[in-house]
Amino acid sequence: MSLKGKVEVTDICKTFHKAGEDVVSLSHINLSVEEGRFASIIGPSGCGKSTLFNIIAGLLLPSSGEVTADGEPIAGRTGYVGYMLQKDMLLPWRTIADNIILGLEVRKIPKKEALARALPLIEKYGLKGFENHYPEELSGGMRQRAALLRTLLYDRDIILLDEPFGALDAQTRLSMQNWLLEIWRDFGKTVLFVTHDIDEAIYLSDDIYVFTPRPGKIRAKITVPIDRPRSPEDMTSPQFMELKHFLLNLLYTGDAVQKKVS
Repeated sequence: MSLKGKVEVTDICKTFHKAGEDVVSLSHINLSVEEGRFASIIGPSGCGKSTLFNIIAGLLLPSSGEVTADGEPIAGRTGYVGYMLQKDMLLPWRTIADNIILGLEVRKIPKKEALARALPLIEKYGLKGFENHYPEELSGGMRQRAALLRTLLYDRDIILLDEPFGALDAQTRLSMQNWLLEIWRDFGKTVLFVTHDIDEAIYLSDDIYVFTPRPGKIRAKITVPIDRPRSPEDMTSPQFMELKHFLLNLLYTGDAVQKKVS
């Protein structure tokens, strides 16, 4: 059966059994991300966003439902997506270049070939001159660049990014958002992005999924009407602020403002 989305989540439910009780984390989640689109998920803490990512990545089995990539079932199967967490997870004993090629080495690519693939990206995307440094010598933003390049070089069409910029200061965060958009335009990956920051979701995304409090359900899917390419000036435009107000209402009152965001 041919599916519209590059990645499809169909009727996913997840229940954890803790201390003799059932805790429902996700309830009947349905989402579809078309190839090459950038989709964000926003919602309250504890609503199951990271649980959903772990299911899509094959690290956690759903209680029910199905996940497919290119029409193929991938629930419980790892290696089909690139996955980056908020913490950069760089290995302190490896140089930045050696950290970036780690995914390729896991895939049994010879180190010489892996470095040949990595070095042009290191140069193009702002890490030239730091390839032989160790993680402790870099700022938080530079470490996140290295972690994202490592995820990119794992060479999967679908990338999951779970609050990758959540620990950064506001100025560094905006710089990283623009950097991420550049990479996304260059490589055309399909991206699923978790964030607590509404501005970030609007600025980066084609589509935004709004989750309810636990048990997580999808309250709404919003398509961002702001043209690309985007610039920081867009974040103060009337169109941007109208959409932000709309999303705030969805998140904190549960009410969709009954007016079209244009």
